[in-house]
Amino acid sequence: MKELVLILAVASAVLCGCSTNSSPAASGDKEVKAASGYDSDYAANPQIPDDRMLLTKGDAFSDEKGEVTLIESETPGVIKELGPVRLTIQDTKLIHLMPDYSMIDYFHVLTHEEEFDFVKFFVEIENTSKEKVNFAPIALIETNTGERLDWEKDIYLEELNGEIRGGESKKGNLGYILEKTEDLEWVELTTSDVFDKNHKKIQDSKKIRIEL
Repeated sequence: MKELVLILAVASAVLCGCSTNSSPAASGDKEVKAASGYDSDYAANPQIPDDRMLLTKGDAFSDEKGEVTLIESETPGVIKELGPVRLTIQDTKLIHLMPDYSMIDYFHVLTHEEEFDFVKFFVEIENTSKEKVNFAPIALIETNTGERLDWEKDIYLEELNGEIRGGESKKGNLGYILEKTEDLEWVELTTSDVFDKNHKKIQDSKKIRIEL
């Protein structure tokens, strides 16, 4: 049932996002700098090297999962209010990844390249109400180079989509492999709609554009 609600949310966002969502600067949106130290207690992903130490263009880090190199980064600290859901995008990074040989099969579902670029977002989600809701921080991602990817292409799989209990918060990474990054200027995220415990839509999705 949770999966069904999420699919409905994503479908609604994808079908309606282009015509019904507010722009990033629409009235009522909050855009503020988030506090530092947001990722201090983040548990490293089991498939992808930790990028927290990648702070300057060209920084690299390697471990048993592979090697990551920072291409570009942005720290928008954007907060969006979607009814009871507060979504914060703490940082955005464009990263080049050379997976360890042992990890190649994991990525072959999405790409046959042995190394590739991906864009990732560190997000925090909070349900400010007392009732559970269903929400996906990214239902669709689009770029100025013409790429369009949905929530199923996320490579981190950190269970940030779906049910959020009343008063609960989640945080972690969402990432998407990109084929066209040479002239990448911006990425635009479309969230899912927000659904209540009875699977009724209570808030429309929003679009968030991030310049790189």
